[in-house]
Amino acid sequence: MSLATGIAIYFIIWWLVLFMVLPWGIRSQQEEGGDVVSGSDPGAPVIPRLWWKLVWTTVIAGVVFALCVFVYVNRLVTLDGLIKLFGLPR
Repeated sequence: MSLATGIAIYFIIWWLVLFMVLPWGIRSQQEEGGDVVSGSDPGAPVIPRLWWKLVWTTVIAGVVFALCVFVYVNRLVTLDGLIKLFGLPR
């Protein structure tokens, strides 16, 4: 795997993980029972904590990417193995 391919795959994994992490710990203005800021949606978060979510996203994406590289380098998943697994004709 080239460096550019690795960066591209990490970037895709990072974005997927970001959208999974974004809802963690969110409390909306309506759930908090406080005043809803004029002009905003009642479901808007009171404290989004985006920096912590970016840190968690980077850590989790790094672990997932490392697992993907491990599988790729050690050839734990091959095309022939997938063909046999799904019973596809050759």
